[in-house]
Amino acid sequence: MKTALVLGGTMFFGKKLVERLLEEGVAVTIATRGQASDDFGDRVERLIVDREDKNTLEEALSKRSFDIVYDQSCFSPQEALDICDTLNGKISKLVFTSSGAVYDFGVNKIEGDFDPYTYSTSELKGRREYKGIFGYQEAKRVAEAVYFQKASFPVVAVRLPIVVGEADYTERLKFHVEKVVKEEPLHIPNLDNILDFITSDEAANFLFELGLSSFEGPINGSAPDDVSFRDLMKQIEDIVGTKAVYTDEQNENTMSPYALPASYSLCSKKAEQLGFTFRSVNDYIPELVQFYFKKVNGTRDETQENK
Repeated sequence: MKTALVLGGTMFFGKKLVERLLEEGVAVTIATRGQASDDFGDRVERLIVDREDKNTLEEALSKRSFDIVYDQSCFSPQEALDICDTLNGKISKLVFTSSGAVYDFGVNKIEGDFDPYTYSTSELKGRREYKGIFGYQEAKRVAEAVYFQKASFPVVAVRLPIVVGEADYTERLKFHVEKVVKEEPLHIPNLDNILDFITSDEAANFLFELGLSSFEGPINGSAPDDVSFRDLMKQIEDIVGTKAVYTDEQNENTMSPYALPASYSLCSKKAEQLGFTFRSVNDYIPELVQFYFKKVNGTRDETQENK
């Protein structure tokens, strides 16, 4: 791999992917809307594109070719089709950051539980037409189907669970830590639901390595174990030193961002058979909780000092 195009690449584990590519001496081009800053300096080439406007893709990419494309920013099947139309015949492989959300809820979901090769592509919409959890699910499902059915190049769809790390801009894990620290009410519909995770470092490395491999098709990447919501909250309580305050009230201030309708976890045995390994949830969740605990405490201390 000598050249790579990263669609996205300026947020969270996308940044880590770009850094990994640069470390390996790959000439990297990132294509974004240009709204997020990055620390890559002159080490990357930048293109301005709008995934909701195919013309910008054609203007930026129609005369370019790359060894590999990492699609980090596709949130609709129309966007996937636009990439197929624009880059067919110009790239050797595409690695699509999909999601474990393509599966129906359940535990230990395997790749065969959702088949993108036969899923309908008859209805293609833009990202704004897919609303909520189930809209996101359908968008990723049909986007995978478009890539596997319409692309002339090999495709890998990487299905990831909840990605966590210190640079997580969504701050979803921090939300839970902060609620417990401040003893504020938190709504979790079912504490017995199962959650699944992967670290941002592992997600970036998995994407990078799949780009080098000969593998094609859908593949899961996740921790070899999972955790119940109850156990996650217990770990937070033990580190923070206070008990979570639960409420039946559901609003944007109380609702857990991990509150899914049912349990959700992936089976990563296929990846393991290919030689990939992932850390146990219990190896890093406590580290991250401690990180956010210090961060929240620092904010509180600074506030108290200013009073």
